[in-house]
Amino acid sequence: MMLDILSVAGPTRLDPVQLFLDADIVVQAVMAGLLLASVWVWMIMISFSLRMGGLERKTASYEEEFWEGFDDKFGDRTDLDGLLGAKRRRESPAARIAASGMAEWTRSTKQQPIDANATRQRVAASMESQVAFEADELAARLGFLATTGSVAPFVGLFGTVWGIMNSFFQIGAQESSSLAVVAPGISEALFATAIGLFAAIPAVIGYNRFSQRVNRFEAHLQRFADKFHAGLTRILDKHG
Repeated sequence: MMLDILSVAGPTRLDPVQLFLDADIVVQAVMAGLLLASVWVWMIMISFSLRMGGLERKTASYEEEFWEGFDDKFGDRTDLDGLLGAKRRRESPAARIAASGMAEWTRSTKQQPIDANATRQRVAASMESQVAFEADELAARLGFLATTGSVAPFVGLFGTVWGIMNSFFQIGAQESSSLAVVAPGISEALFATAIGLFAAIPAVIGYNRFSQRVNRFEAHLQRFADKFHAGLTRILDKHG
């Protein structure tokens, strides 16, 4: 007798898979899209975290080597090219910034007589532009997180509204307002909102965290550029 009562009462807990399978085709499409977005969000966060960690380690290593050899190697163009070569520029944003400043410094100092103030300004502008480019290139990878964090709850809400509308349609079709008629459809509809929040919450947290990390990295690169600029201007003063 007890088993018969339990079988009539139905499941005692929510089954997400069954909720998805029983949902309206439109609600299913919304759920599937949000689940795919959630998977993509996690892939972006994991890959971005690994990329930032690698860039930070390579940048720290490069800067240590760069400052050790900057004063001694500056007069030797061959050795300097080793610090600013193509391989180094591929590996480290700091190398690209230094190469940008050095290229502008070389072009400006070829002109005789040398305009020291103009050279300082052009070198600073060149490196600041490269710093901004590096930061923008990193931040562009976070665009999907921002979009998902802001849009996913509304997409889930659309699925919920559609599911509730379908439940009211069933009420009219069956001419019954029994909870047994509307409860399954409402549960499926609300599940769409839950999936929307499931996709949005990690995206918002990841976007805020990684945006701060990009900002710190940009500030670090700017300090490197300022220090390199100071070194170049000291050499410029000696030769001026």
